Amino acid sequence: MDQRRSLRRLIAAAAGAAEESLSDAALGEFKASVTAALTPHASAVLLDPEYGLDAARRKAPGCGLLLTYESDGYENPRPHRMLALMPGVSVRRLRDLGADAIKILLSYHPGADEFANDEKRAWIERIGNECDALDMPFLLEPVTYDATPREKPALVVRLMEEFSKPVYKVDVLKVEFPVVAGTPEWTRDEAKAWYRAAGEVAGVPYIYLSAGVGIAEFVASLELAAEAGAKFSGVLCGRATWQGGAQAFARGGRPAFDAWLATEGVANLRRINRCLEYATPWESLTAQQSRAR
Repeated sequence: MDQRRSLRRLIAAAAGAAEESLSDAALGEFKASVTAALTPHASAVLLDPEYGLDAARRKAPGCGLLLTYESDGYENPRPHRMLALMPGVSVRRLRDLGADAIKILLSYHPGADEFANDEKRAWIERIGNECDALDMPFLLEPVTYDATPREKPALVVRLMEEFSKPVYKVDVLKVEFPVVAGTPEWTRDEAKAWYRAAGEVAGVPYIYLSAGVGIAEFVASLELAAEAGAKFSGVLCGRATWQGGAQAFARGGRPAFDAWLATEGVANLRRINRCLEYATPWESLTAQQSRAR
């Protein structure tokens, strides 16, 4: 629930309004509703310190808090999609705001400008060491860009292999599905082979993100991962659970959205949680990886 500009765009589109017409307070209300309704069914919630701190106070007891550290998510306007951190915060400051872990989204294409890629790798080394010094778990979300459906699986594998290296001090990788279930460019058997290839290069536990797909596609992809024998350790997904309620929020405000979340939103999360019966506990993976090293 750390979306910022993309969330503003989603709600504005549902309302048939311009992006700039949506207030910051409306973003905060949306995040607070999602957090209050869904965290009783989740182990943690990911929020941003820009619009999500009030929502963080609404999370269920015992639910962990992850805070994002990058200045923007998928809406990266800089050349080469260069990483930038939020001004005025640090890992220490995020910890003091109540974070149990830190998340960074990194746009990365192995075939892009090497000077820019090296700068990105240096950023991740710095952040990893900053987290390590404060004993804060570091979740890295390396996402591909400018890739066709045929190119994407190999890129996902390369990103998982690169950022599993100990130099980055990443604790958990938040990764894309190598192939989303139903992608016509790959047969089901080929897709499963890519899931296994990605898992084989992972040197740290990994969890799946939803990348904006709907709940049906997300659940189908988790089932595909299970069928492939992928040793994923969970999910960190947002829009698959709550984006269907944007219309309710835009048309009926928070009461309508709360009613949607209490029914469809909770049902979505329960569908995902059932898929996690196939997940592999991260503790067993880290023990295996430590022995391998």
